[in-house]
Amino acid sequence: MLKPVQLGRNSGLRVSELCLGTMNFGEPGRGHQGDWTLGTDEARPIFRAALDHGLFYFDCADVYGIGACERVVGALLNELASRDEYVLATKVSMPMGRGANQGGLSRKHILEGVDASLKRLGHDYVDQLVIHRHPHGIPGQVQAPIEESLEALHDVVKAGKVLYLGASSMFAWQFAELQMTAEANGWTKFVSMQNHYNLVYREEEREMNPYCAHTGVGLTPWSPLARGILAGSYKGGFGSGSTDRSKGRDRVRTEGLYRGAATFDIADRVVEVAGRLGKTPAQISLAWLAGKPEVQAPVVGVSRIEQLDQLVEACELTLDTEIVDYLEELYEPVENLLSTGTS
Repeated sequence: MLKPVQLGRNSGLRVSELCLGTMNFGEPGRGHQGDWTLGTDEARPIFRAALDHGLFYFDCADVYGIGACERVVGALLNELASRDEYVLATKVSMPMGRGANQGGLSRKHILEGVDASLKRLGHDYVDQLVIHRHPHGIPGQVQAPIEESLEALHDVVKAGKVLYLGASSMFAWQFAELQMTAEANGWTKFVSMQNHYNLVYREEEREMNPYCAHTGVGLTPWSPLARGILAGSYKGGFGSGSTDRSKGRDRVRTEGLYRGAATFDIADRVVEVAGRLGKTPAQISLAWLAGKPEVQAPVVGVSRIEQLDQLVEACELTLDTEIVDYLEELYEPVENLLSTGTS
């Protein structure tokens, strides 16, 4: 059974030790992840099992399935739980269409985007709104003044449509600038950072993770299993995918994210350690991440109940220092993906 944890030191919000990422729920065939999407009936037992495990933190985004994800997630949560029993997050900023103002973090898109998300979700408010990237980090979108974005975000909070703000994947200096600008103007600050962090991509250990730990911002890393690499979905290389996702068109995205020379050597060590401890590679990878004191709620994705069962069990696993050192030993610095605009 998962335990509730405080999301950083700067809010009273409590979340479950794991957050269920919902990118793979929606309308099959719709959106960039369409070839491995689960519909409402397939998702329902997973949501029910999550709640039974004490997992009550759910993360989605407007762009997942171009709105389809929010419709499925909102409907299932309305069906399965009381509103005060779960924490629901969604995201804004990625393009939702071809219109000039259908993406980015302008005041117009934030206000319209939040209203559209609430309508799709069938909710009066979301517990957390996460900006999917920095206002200047969305390819093809205008670089809105950060003051414009921050004031608009503050306004949706004060309107009661959003309770807390979170951010995702940006340079530490950019996040610090956002926080300081919000503080200087009396606007709502971000209480969490959803960044890209796992055993084969550890560049966030340089600046973002220490900054968040020092300033009390909670960490909810995405891709804790490196899109299946650390769960054993690839057997030594990208040409050896064993799941629908790793063999489908999503593999191109995975190849773009994980280009380190030691990626599959590290994954092999995870498999080795898992064998020694009688655990799965996914459990070892998640236990390593959850063992970092600055991390509160890794965002996990599952397509089967047994995967969820294993990840919940991993939260009770503590790795010895020797094992942690062994898993981390092969890592070599890689180019920060934010520099290439692909993180």
